[in-house]
Order: sequence, then C-alpha cells, then structure tokens
Amino acid sequence: MRRLLPLLALLLCAAACTTAPSPDDRGPAPRWQPRPGLAWQWQLSGRLDPSVDVPVYDIDGFDHPAATVADLHRRGRKVICYLSTGAWEDFRPDAGRFPKSLLGKGNGWPGERWLDIRRTDLLAPLMAARLDMCRAKGFDAVEPDNMDGYTHDTGFPLTAADQLRYNRLIARLAHDRGLAVGLKNDLDQIPQLLDDFDFAVDEQCAQYDECELLTPFVRAGKAVFHAEYELAPEDFCPETRPLGLSSIRKQYDLGAWRLGC
Repeated sequence: MRRLLPLLALLLCAAACTTAPSPDDRGPAPRWQPRPGLAWQWQLSGRLDPSVDVPVYDIDGFDHPAATVADLHRRGRKVICYLSTGAWEDFRPDAGRFPKSLLGKGNGWPGERWLDIRRTDLLAPLMAARLDMCRAKGFDAVEPDNMDGYTHDTGFPLTAADQLRYNRLIARLAHDRGLAVGLKNDLDQIPQLLDDFDFAVDEQCAQYDECELLTPFVRAGKAVFHAEYELAPEDFCPETRPLGLSSIRKQYDLGAWRLGC
C-alpha cells in the first residue's frame, strides 16, 4: 500500500493541474464588441467631462494619459482612442517621424495634410506605434480618422483599392493589439469592410441622407456611433433611432457639449 501512495499523489496533482489553469494559460481576453444602440460621448477638445452618464467615451488618444482611461473605466465606461490615421497633424509629438514624401494637400483642418496611404511600408510602423500607445494607456478600441482619402483631393492618385488595403491594415494592426476598431465614414466601402471592423463612426449621415448605408453594421450586431452638427435631435432622431444608430448632436469643436436622442 505504501508504494501506491506516491502514485496516487501524482495522479491527484495531475487532475488538479488540468482543472485549474493559471490566468497566464487562458490566452488573451476577447476584444470588446460594441452592440447597436449604445449611448456615447465624443469629446476631442476642452477639459474632459467624465460625468456624462453613458457607457462609451471616445476621446483623443494623445491628449489623455492612462490615468484618465482608468478613471473612465472605474466609472463603468468603455473608452475609444481617437487617432488620425489618414492625415498628418503637425501638432502631434510624433509629427517629425513622418517623411515629407508622405504629406499631401491640406484636408481642411489647420495643420493637417493627407497622407499617401499607398506607402504602407512607411506608414505601418508609424501607425503600429500609435496603436501601441492606445493599448499601453488601456483603451478598449480605436477610432481611426480620415479613412476615406481616396474620395478627396489629397495630392495623390489614390484609388478605392488603395483605401481598402490601407483600412484593412489599420484594422489588422488594431486587432493584433486586442483593440476593437471602428470604420470612420467611408460609407461606400462598407460592404467590403464590414467583416474587418467592429463598429462604425459616422458624421452627418442624416444631413446628407446616407444613414441607410450604415445599416449593414447594425444587422451584423455592430454599433454605429453617429453625430450630427447642424440638425436638431428632433430632426434626425426619429430617423436614426429606428435604424439602430447611436446618435448625438455635437458642435464642430467636439467639446463636452452634447444632446442625445
């Protein structure tokens, strides 16, 4: 009997080890999947107001430290990291890392110029570093802006195929870091990009009678975070709420002020 005791002990240990894996053995946590209808706050300027009673905040990734993201998490919010991935901004701390050959025409905002998204060899490491920043600060997702350059006069002969390739690159880089990623505007390419993105962010689809184009996201169980600037909520909410969009009224400076549906 004494000879059997060590064998029994080993068997019991093996059983315990297989039924109680350590946290390190469980793999990465699944990324956030925002569902249609979630209320949100979008604030990219001014002193951040963390008190808006909504489950989702979209804030500037460069302007806010990890402590701000952690505070929003303590308040029960998911937090989206705003980045410009299709345009260069002269006021960002990494602006000097972008070769001048990547910089095209202005995009209408002070200090911003379109990027030559065909040069993924140069842009991929720059955008990966920005997404690393979002992950390090604890963000749940990323809002990559200026993702429809091929529809604008950028100074480069960009094609729809160029845009698809670049947008998918950004989505892949985000997913590799465990971040959810939203498709910003680029409505015409929703059918091709729906599977690559976890949600959508749209501006002024009601004003331009384009909200129906966003419904594939809703039908796929993915949120559409939508903002209007010039229409009153009573003018767009009756249209966008039945479509499943998460709609708000904002001012162009994207400060703390908001009106929800």
